[in-house]
Amino acid sequence: MTLKEKDQKFLWHPLTQHKIQKENIPIIKAQNCTLWDENGNTYIDGIASWYTAMYGHCNAYITAKVAQQMSQLDQVVFAGFTHKPAVELGEKVMKILPKNQSKIFFSDNGSTSVDIALKMAIQYHFNKGEARKKILCFQEAFHGDTFGAMAVSGLSVYNGPFADFVMEVEDISVPNDKHWEEILADFKKKMESKEFACFIFEPLVQGAAAMKMYPAKFLDEMIHIAQKNGTLCIADEVMTGFGKTGKNFATEYLENQADIICMSKALTAGLMPMALTSCSEEIYQAFYSDQIADGFFHGHTYSANPLACTAAIAGIELLESKEIQQNIQNIHQNHLDFAICLKQNPKVKNTRVLGVILAFELNVSWERYGNQRDKMFQFLMKRGVYLRPLGNTLYILPPYTISEKELEIIYNSLKELIDEMV
Repeated sequence: MTLKEKDQKFLWHPLTQHKIQKENIPIIKAQNCTLWDENGNTYIDGIASWYTAMYGHCNAYITAKVAQQMSQLDQVVFAGFTHKPAVELGEKVMKILPKNQSKIFFSDNGSTSVDIALKMAIQYHFNKGEARKKILCFQEAFHGDTFGAMAVSGLSVYNGPFADFVMEVEDISVPNDKHWEEILADFKKKMESKEFACFIFEPLVQGAAAMKMYPAKFLDEMIHIAQKNGTLCIADEVMTGFGKTGKNFATEYLENQADIICMSKALTAGLMPMALTSCSEEIYQAFYSDQIADGFFHGHTYSANPLACTAAIAGIELLESKEIQQNIQNIHQNHLDFAICLKQNPKVKNTRVLGVILAFELNVSWERYGNQRDKMFQFLMKRGVYLRPLGNTLYILPPYTISEKELEIIYNSLKELIDEMV
């Protein structure tokens, strides 16, 4: 049996209707920004493999650090034990997080980091004797696929069958210039009810909603109002964190900071699964008690895995380097230049850039996971470019190590796609 045949026999892939999509492409090698399939074809990874491998695939600096750690301490229970990689990572992350953050809780992935944040917020109020059971999120939000994260997500293609099995959640429109006063009034009314334990948001960019962007000034005011009314604010930085918006975290564009921050994806540079949920000292103190039941009884077998911690430490060291910071600026400028070209094309609308993220819509209406989307995907793959269109939205979020030549190939492939398919 071939690799494809064995895959079809044994495996179930994410976000896939297998009766329609018969085959998945076997990838046998990855290096920097390039993926190789089993037939020797190469593809530029224009989305850093779901925004994880931001320093390039198989980065020698990171793999060497992890290999060294692997021969010393591979895994140990994090309940009752601690270790140097976890402590060092905590120290490094705390230096680049907003100053109001105080403690870090480890888990496995973006969804679990969100579930932990929600549980922290709900138990925070419970421990203080307050009855706050509602959660507020943005419309079209996506925070993950576990039940808690799914409850605060608004994409029905993911959540439809489970709508009756989730927590008590309300949503609100994403702020925009046209309807801001109306949205603000609705938000104030909800917050003044004192019913909401927390308000969770993807800061400035809603990734799965096709890179929908909104102004920092609106979110700043919403955070201020929420906190004034005792509602905790949760920033889901799983997608935006570690440099993608041009700053270490998207919340750095804000004056008012979230109480809880969720991190994963680029945290470990695409090498190992791990997530962090950080919180303020005030939240931590609500669990600090002589009563055991007041503690936060949540844990994962691989919490603070030493190898994942080591990968994350190396990733942050690269992020802070002059080379990577310069690369981020270069990508941003290249995106801005390409955006000028796109804005002159009548087949394109709503072109937007933030940090290394570039997105735009085509002047057509297509299903999120329909035939036209699949045709666009195949069109780009035939030109050696790996992107994941979402309906009529195309976006680029490349590794920080991508070359100008590789970016030019992506840009030219998108130009060809627009000319031939729209």
